[in-house]
Order: sequence, then C-alpha cells, then structure tokens
Amino acid sequence: MRAAVKWKDYELLDASEGERLERWGDILLIRPDPQIIWKTKKSEGIWKKAHARYHRSQKGGGNWERLKPLPDSWQISYGSLKFNLKPMGFKHTGLFPEQAVNWDWMSQAIRRRDSSVRVLNLFGYTGAATMACVEAGAHVTHVDASKGMVAWGRENATLSGLADKPMRWLVDDCGKFVQREQRRGSRYDAIVMDPPSYGRGPGGEVWKLEDQIYLLLVQCADLLSDQPLFFIVNSYTTGLSPSVMGYMLDSILTPRFGGGTQSDEIGIPVTTSGLILPCGATAIWSS
Repeated sequence: MRAAVKWKDYELLDASEGERLERWGDILLIRPDPQIIWKTKKSEGIWKKAHARYHRSQKGGGNWERLKPLPDSWQISYGSLKFNLKPMGFKHTGLFPEQAVNWDWMSQAIRRRDSSVRVLNLFGYTGAATMACVEAGAHVTHVDASKGMVAWGRENATLSGLADKPMRWLVDDCGKFVQREQRRGSRYDAIVMDPPSYGRGPGGEVWKLEDQIYLLLVQCADLLSDQPLFFIVNSYTTGLSPSVMGYMLDSILTPRFGGGTQSDEIGIPVTTSGLILPCGATAIWSS
C-alpha cells in the first residue's frame, strides 16, 4: 500500500467504531467511514476537541453537527498547492488527502519528460490533480459534470497562484466529452480519472462505475498520443480491486503502447495506532 505521508496540514488522528477523527489545518472533524469496522479504544481527549461531526441519515445523505464554532470555509496547503475546504452535504470537504501520493507520482513523471505533456483529467472534482500536473509543467484539460466543482477547482488554482497556467476548465459529462474528443481526433500524453461509484451527468445521465468503466477506458485509449506517458484510474468502489483495475488497463494499453501497469491500495497513516487506513485503489499504466 502507498500511504500519503508528506502532509503537514492534514492528519488522520484516530479511527474506530465506524468513524475517523481528522485534523484539517486547525479544524478537527469526525466523519463516518464504513471500512472502520474495528472497535479499538479511542483517545477520548482528542475526540472531544472536534469542531463538528457528520451524521448519516437512513434516508441517504446526512448532516453536520457543529460541536464548536466552525467556519464556512478555510484553507490548507500541500507543498505550494492551496485548497479551500468546506463541510459539504455528503460528509466531504472538497479534498481526498490520500490522493497526494498520486499527485506526487504524476508530478515526478511529468518533470522527467523532456517535451511538453498534455493531460486529460476526467471527473476532476475540485482540481487537486489538475493543479499538481500544471505546477509540474503540463497543459491540463479538466472535465467534471458539476459546475460547482469546476468553479471550486478554479478557486483552488487561483489560491495556489496557478490561474494563469495552461488549464481548460470544462463542465461536461465525461463519457460524452471523450466520445466527442474521439471524433475530433484529439490526443493527450496522459490521462487521469477519479470516477464516482455512482452519479449523474448535467442532463441527468446515470453513471454506474462497474457497468461503464471498461468501455470508457477503451474509448480513452484512442485519445492517447503515439508516445503516452501515463494513465491513472482511481476507485473507491469495493467491487473494483486494484488488481481488477490493473488488469483492465494492462489488457487495453500494454499490447498497444508497451510499458506496464502497477496497482495497489492507497491510504493514510493513523497517528494513534501507527497503522495505515486504506482509502481507495489506484491502477497506473506508464510507459
């Protein structure tokens, strides 16, 4: 497992009984996590310092219980990248900190390439991967179906001093965008995608990861340049293990472009236990 160990502004303090206690800058939040099925002893002192706790609703979604004064938004940094955080309706804050291991990997790969790199970021969310690639010198096309997420990504890029860098911010259904790019003959040197398990596009289109991911990968392969650099797929869906995603990428890309694929879990160290909490899976094809 690859763990995001370089954070200073984020820390997973404790994890027990279906919840994680996290420090986001100076703000402490308690959020549910279905993977935390263990009932280890909690360090009650630090749990009582939390500013807010998210409660799931049996009807779906949930709400934040404010335990202490909590700002509507605040900022944290990862290196020179800056992120605006907000407690959202479905337990999220606008950032997945475990993805820092992939930001670092992409940055290093882009910097090692002598020529310019064109990156396509699908399901780009609030722009962390886009910013990491742009900061490393790439030209990035960022696509997400949510107008609010794309606006948030632009906001993060401005905070990070990257607003004038080569980025395209597009509100679009990712599948339909890829199909149009196929027809246009567009080419990218690298593709990264972080698809949701389930979602809807701007026109109400239904997205279910297990049913649609393979076809999307096949279509995206047609967008790669003659000498592609990498293709990264992230998943938070239990049924899609790292090996399953790695198999798909390997079978689609390696016969065509050579190179090879690595796949593994990514996670975050838990301060109280010293263990790593798995937070998702990543498959990486690289040349």
